[in-house]
Amino acid sequence: MRPTKRCLPVDFLAQTRRIVAALALGALALGLAAPGGAAPSGPPIRVGGSLALTGPLASTGMVHKLAGEIFVEQINKADGLLGRPVEWVLLDDQSKPDLTRTLYDRLVTADKVDLLIGPYATGSILSAMAVAERHGKMLIHNTFGIPKLAKYGMQFPVYQLGYTPEETFPPKLYDGLTASGASIKTIAIVTSKFPSVHFLSLGAREVAKKRGLTEVMYLEFEFGNRDFGAIAARVRDANPDLLWMGSIGLESNMLLEALKKLNYTPKNHFHLYPAPAPLAVAPEGERALAMTLFEPHPPFTNNPNAAEFVKVYRERAEKAKLPYPEADMQAALGYAQWQVLTAAVKATKSLDDKVLADWLRAHTVDTLLGRMRFNGTHNYGDDLSKVKQIQRGKWFTVWPKESAAPDIKFLVQ
Repeated sequence: MRPTKRCLPVDFLAQTRRIVAALALGALALGLAAPGGAAPSGPPIRVGGSLALTGPLASTGMVHKLAGEIFVEQINKADGLLGRPVEWVLLDDQSKPDLTRTLYDRLVTADKVDLLIGPYATGSILSAMAVAERHGKMLIHNTFGIPKLAKYGMQFPVYQLGYTPEETFPPKLYDGLTASGASIKTIAIVTSKFPSVHFLSLGAREVAKKRGLTEVMYLEFEFGNRDFGAIAARVRDANPDLLWMGSIGLESNMLLEALKKLNYTPKNHFHLYPAPAPLAVAPEGERALAMTLFEPHPPFTNNPNAAEFVKVYRERAEKAKLPYPEADMQAALGYAQWQVLTAAVKATKSLDDKVLADWLRAHTVDTLLGRMRFNGTHNYGDDLSKVKQIQRGKWFTVWPKESAAPDIKFLVQ
């Protein structure tokens, strides 16, 4: 397997004044340095990582790939990092944590990358984290769902859910449903055994019990399951006020398709980590709920950095013929981890992992998702999670109200 190299320096001295000005404006809007008198030069700063480019998590992995490519290209069109171009050494972990461990070991020992950046999904991140710890490398990652397992001191989570998301997120969902007029008295919980999904689903179960909800169904299934016919029949028979689907990737699509064959539509249905594009464009995904930290609408896009990223991502996604070209949370996470990494490098003017880690623990970083701090337990900061919903084939934040999209209501039954 050969690493994918992304090294795109641009000589701005050869450009016209109009193009230079346009690129400068774009770079500033993205939080990057404006183009100077010379392109980045010298040996590239090599940042190594893997993504799920094939396998069951590939639909989301490709979103992270595109977001990362945009960042690397933008920074290299500016002045690079420390005046040098950035090269992303990207490998395909095939959605397999065991392979991820092997690839990160290769990146450190054979490819000898300068810095590491995380893969997608908790299992693979945990594998990469073990390698980083063994070699004393910092790891910035963006989709780790079990904060209590992130014990390595030089790992930094961009997926900022707080240290106890199993206790803090489910109440947000239940409060939002109730405040929007839903009468939620019964709940069915169907969950994958994928570690981070199972962890948060168990939290949702405990919070539901404490709130007095009647559990009419609880079922676990193996990650990788593709037959949801029998599960769908049990959901239909339970007929809950709220279906909590502990899913990752395409599992939500498969369950909803199975329910559709039974002519059953859940009253209210939440999906934990669905592949955002396939669920948004599926007719049966209408009114589906999920967790988010960012969506491409105000108030998030009131930040000019975010507005510019949304525009550029849409252009690139349409060109790549992605089924859902909107820069949703997954795209923003893929971009934000690069923002955190480069902020530390620029501030310290160093590539030393310990120096970078010490700086991040002592400072905040402004990202597309908001201002992040890393000085809490296991380097976690504030819980930035919110609730989003599919309406008319697009995701919109609906709760809490101050984060909701303009003129969008939280639709419940």
